[in-house]
Amino acid sequence: MKIVIGSDHAGFELKDALHAWLREQGHEVVDVGTDSTDSVDYPVFGAAVGRTVASGDADLGVAVCGSGEGICMAANKIPGVRAGVVRTAEDAELIRRHNRANVACFGGRITAVAEAEHALGVFLSTDFDGGRHQRRVDLLTELDSEGR
Repeated sequence: MKIVIGSDHAGFELKDALHAWLREQGHEVVDVGTDSTDSVDYPVFGAAVGRTVASGDADLGVAVCGSGEGICMAANKIPGVRAGVVRTAEDAELIRRHNRANVACFGGRITAVAEAEHALGVFLSTDFDGGRHQRRVDLLTELDSEGR
């Protein structure tokens, strides 16, 4: 699977750990930055992850900032992106099964590497349930075109 990954400075260390873990699992990884702990703006990197997923240049995305929240907001500004904050494996499972999430967002200051790797593994291996959830995903997709 082709995975895009990006972070701000606060998520850099967790991003690098997840990047290495994804490669160990056999995934192709596209890293859109940042490349250090020097201060940068999370919207730039959340949007880069979102655009890469929305364009079809990656199957799924991973975005990391200090809390996971800001970069998630940025990714969700890109039409076609359904990003969710992941703190636990249960979060990862539910956003995939019920929301067909295509970007998992982590907090580098909140989630330990081992927990993030476990949750990311669940995110990548969980399928969308469809059924009644499809109607809700369709409603989310309709919201992408509002305000244009």
